Amino acid sequence: MTVGGLSVGLETTPTRRGKRLSPMVYLLVAVGALLVLSAVRALSGATDLTSSGTVQAALTAAVPLAMAALAGLWAERAGVVNIGLEGMMVLGTFGAGYAGYQWGPWAGVVFGLFLGIVGGLLHAVATVTFGVDHIISGVAINLLAPGAALFLSKLYFADAPGGGQKQSPRIEDAAKVTLPGFSDLMGTIEGKRWFFVSDLAGVLRGLTTEISLLTLLAVVLIVATGWVLWRTPFGLRLRSCGESPSAAESLGVNVYKYKYLAVTASGAFAGLGGAFLAVSSGQFRDGQTGGRGFIGLAAMIFGNWRPGGLATGAGLFGYTDAMALRGSNAVHALLLLLGIALVVVAVLQYRSGHNVLSGVAAVIGVLFGWWYFTSDQVPPELIGAAPYVVTLLVLGLASQRLRPPKFVGEPYRKGHAV
Repeated sequence: MTVGGLSVGLETTPTRRGKRLSPMVYLLVAVGALLVLSAVRALSGATDLTSSGTVQAALTAAVPLAMAALAGLWAERAGVVNIGLEGMMVLGTFGAGYAGYQWGPWAGVVFGLFLGIVGGLLHAVATVTFGVDHIISGVAINLLAPGAALFLSKLYFADAPGGGQKQSPRIEDAAKVTLPGFSDLMGTIEGKRWFFVSDLAGVLRGLTTEISLLTLLAVVLIVATGWVLWRTPFGLRLRSCGESPSAAESLGVNVYKYKYLAVTASGAFAGLGGAFLAVSSGQFRDGQTGGRGFIGLAAMIFGNWRPGGLATGAGLFGYTDAMALRGSNAVHALLLLLGIALVVVAVLQYRSGHNVLSGVAAVIGVLFGWWYFTSDQVPPELIGAAPYVVTLLVLGLASQRLRPPKFVGEPYRKGHAV
């Protein structure tokens, strides 16, 4: 591929790649998934499976993860591993808490993004300029950021009205939009409890009712990332730094500059994800990120370092997280849903020739189905862990044919052939 005089053979691999699925296939998959959800909802009586409230909660939970995954995508496409996403998100939550309660939610978003950039620049200086191991630098940021945020919280929030040593005063939420008329119509159909039709109406109502402008911003950023990185000369040069930096350098690309830009953008996205957490919950709180930076990395890997794939992974976690918030009955129905999903994964892996992985998925799927039919509810102690268990099982067993950037995580020095 050649753009602007640069040709480095991106997206090539010695193994045969599968055909790109058409939009119609994706639509059929979505319809099939909704049919399964409808059947499980009818069998279990768990109406929250496809309710508009669940969809809204899933969106709220998915956006910070999608931003963390997008942050990882930008850094790793340029060849830099960024496991410091958790720490950068923490900086974003504090920034949103500090500026949000004083000047409003959008000021909080901007300041959270700014502090995320600071974390990204710190990681870039350590890894790109000084050649520090990427993992060590990321771990250091994850250790330093929470401590710094807690120290600043005690300094600025302890005496603020409504604040405390581990939390900020209340932050006003960002504006929300609703599609008038359509939302009410979908709500009426959702209340009928018709098979599939009401479920579809619940999903559509959840996607068009009280949607935060921050959520719409996240959607725009995901789409824009796909266009910038795969449809522009800038994106091609940036990705070349993660595939073959020495070849890119020989063709005039300033590899250091593009790595710095990518890691800085990575920090900005992570900070934005943290700011969303603080604004959507109404305040900054110590420990607010709850490991979402790491789950974001898992979503990025599941998505094969692609914007659409990582959005799917983030959506999966967001949905299971929303179900956990709905209570024991919803999580109990999730057992059956997970069992069906794993059986489908087993069939797909068997068709792909991964017999061992297929067998593991099938056995676990059957066990979850057996658990559902032999119990009435999930123990309360396990409800909070449901999102993590479901996400890791599906991501781990469904992710195959992964193709990370070839030079990701490797040290690079200008003028040295690799």
